[in-house]
Amino acid sequence: MTTKHRVLVVEDDVALRTGVAAALRAESLDVEPVGSLGAAGDALAGSTYDCVVFDRMLPDGDAIHFVHERRRSGWAVPVLFLTALDGVADRVSGFEHGGDDYLVKPFDTGELAARVQILCHRAAGGRPSVLRHDDLELDCARREVRRAGVLLTLSGREFAVLEYLATRTGQAVSRTDLIEHCWDAESDPMSNVADVVIKRLRRKLGQPQLIHTVHGVGYRLS
Repeated sequence: MTTKHRVLVVEDDVALRTGVAAALRAESLDVEPVGSLGAAGDALAGSTYDCVVFDRMLPDGDAIHFVHERRRSGWAVPVLFLTALDGVADRVSGFEHGGDDYLVKPFDTGELAARVQILCHRAAGGRPSVLRHDDLELDCARREVRRAGVLLTLSGREFAVLEYLATRTGQAVSRTDLIEHCWDAESDPMSNVADVVIKRLRRKLGQPQLIHTVHGVGYRLS
């Protein structure tokens, strides 16, 4: 099992937002749709994403300025702009302000999904194939985990959860975030499935403990 790519869609037109979200979910992407830059800021503060799709002209501003400010602070999540602005200068401006791709309305949802998949894979490709933390080693290509050189036997779900934590070493990851990335879309974010898997992982990883509880939030690999 691998973690699902997570996409934030920022579009104020309800019908278009719903259609885009449906098209991306049909490609096995985990999608969170919101309707404003304010809501996008809240979503980005609380979760991590592999790609963000922005309508440019939103009720609370032009998304290129929103993206540009975050790029200046080191934010590197791939961005695709959707817009009715189809001039060359508009497209160039989108790229200059931190966009990675640009799709003019009206567009084919199949093409959008393909472009988003490419951006998600590009983001994943920036990660090393082997993740290391202390004496823990995850070989993401071979789906193997070793602790102090000893090969461990993990289930697909356990590997997905550990991989997700390892790509965010030192960061607090919420239970909801784990469930949204490592389970299917029908999983109940209020259930204790994440806690059960974390308990099994701690037992298999042994001592000293690597996965720590962040009270009121979730877990951290540190």
